[in-house]
Amino acid sequence: MKAVITVTGKDVVGIIAKVSAACAEYSANIVDISQSVLSEYFAMIMVVEIDGLAVHFTEFVDRMKELGEQNGLVIHTMHEDVFNAMHHI
Repeated sequence: MKAVITVTGKDVVGIIAKVSAACAEYSANIVDISQSVLSEYFAMIMVVEIDGLAVHFTEFVDRMKELGEQNGLVIHTMHEDVFNAMHHI
């Protein structure tokens, strides 16, 4: 199973490192990543495998959100099933 993580906020040094380290801490394997800086704004989308998560998925979602709040970012983590259902016509 996979999840989609989005990260937005003001661009500062170390955003990718912090989010990647959190994924590694909870055993979420990054399989794809795209990031862009538009003026001073940072945007990133990650796809992570969550089959081997070290915590329950809802706890992972909460911890990623907390990481964002601690760093002035907005981090949303969505299970691929929900993501696909939202974008299915």
